[in-house]
Amino acid sequence: MVSVARIRQGIRRAPILILALAVLVVTAAGAFHAPAFAQEESRGWSLRDLLFPRRSERIEPPVEVQPRPKPKKKSKPRPPAQPETPIVEKTNDARVVLVVGDFLAGGLAEGLDAAFADNPAVRIVARSNGSSGFVRDDVYNWPVEIKTLIETEKPAAVIVMLGSNDRQQMKVGDVREQPRSENWTKEYERRTDALGKALQETKVPFLWVGMPAFGVSKMNSDMLAFNDIYHSAAQNHGGEFVDVWDGFVDENGAFVTSGPDINGQPVRLRSDDGINVTKAGKRKLAFYTEKPLAKILGLAAPGSVTTVSAPAGAPVEAPKPAAAPVIVDRTAPMLLGDPSLDGGTELLGATQPARADPNLPGEKLILEGKAPTASPGRADDFSWPPKPTAAAQPDTTTGVSR
Repeated sequence: MVSVARIRQGIRRAPILILALAVLVVTAAGAFHAPAFAQEESRGWSLRDLLFPRRSERIEPPVEVQPRPKPKKKSKPRPPAQPETPIVEKTNDARVVLVVGDFLAGGLAEGLDAAFADNPAVRIVARSNGSSGFVRDDVYNWPVEIKTLIETEKPAAVIVMLGSNDRQQMKVGDVREQPRSENWTKEYERRTDALGKALQETKVPFLWVGMPAFGVSKMNSDMLAFNDIYHSAAQNHGGEFVDVWDGFVDENGAFVTSGPDINGQPVRLRSDDGINVTKAGKRKLAFYTEKPLAKILGLAAPGSVTTVSAPAGAPVEAPKPAAAPVIVDRTAPMLLGDPSLDGGTELLGATQPARADPNLPGEKLILEGKAPTASPGRADDFSWPPKPTAAAQPDTTTGVSR
């Protein structure tokens, strides 16, 4: 049985044991989390440490990690810069070129403005309506409006480019006709003819520019049919039709987004939608109209050296007289049947030479194909037994073969 004194002594020692246990736990935890080099320092020194130092005792320079250079992006070749055309101020009496039509006509006017930017005597005036056409005459009636525009602007020439919005139903009377149907086509021809007649009545020379190809294949067949109608309307009323189709297709007649510009350099002509025209495309549209327009305005004449950009009213140089033809002394060709040109009377080989003796070995070979008999002992003598040669015959006087 445990005495009361021992119990009391155990109670007194309990706080000390608890404190010692706590210190032990803290020490063990500190040793567990101590760095490796602290543990190594607590170890004793040995000869191995001198000869083979531990990794922690080695002094190694820090490894510098150099960043990997970023690959350089290949720069795309830039198209050659277009030379800037000097812009000159137009004169007060500059002749006006009126451009009418839809949104393509607006682009054509921009191209013409750049083409005649250095000509002070030609001014381009754009009076286009981007959403207009022949189908929706309730939106804008071109046969009626064209007379007012001409009276206001008093142009020297008119350029029409219209029809890109006309692939839609047309109201003929009280019926909405489908595009390219029989009644639709008849009404469309009547409306285009009305515009041509209105232009003819104003007595102003005009050009009718056809539609280009589009990126939507279904549109191209309709545009080709429209161009035939425009061509007829222009010719019937004294205008000139300008075909631009080949400038926006490849050699197979397919639509192209990029192609050669007016200088032959590859450029982007159309936007991503395959309908709108880029700046280079607008300039190319204008390129097709420059020559006939210059002819109307009198800026160039056949045989003259006046350029398209020459000022209006500038004198046209007369063509220079043709230079005297250069006389070249050539020897006349000699005919095979005319020997007199070389001073002879007969052609070479005209007379046959006299035949040789047909019994000669050469003549027999030529005429009859018979080779002469081989001499005894020669390489081509294939007779058997071999014939004795003259060298092998014995000498009757001495008995020795010669």
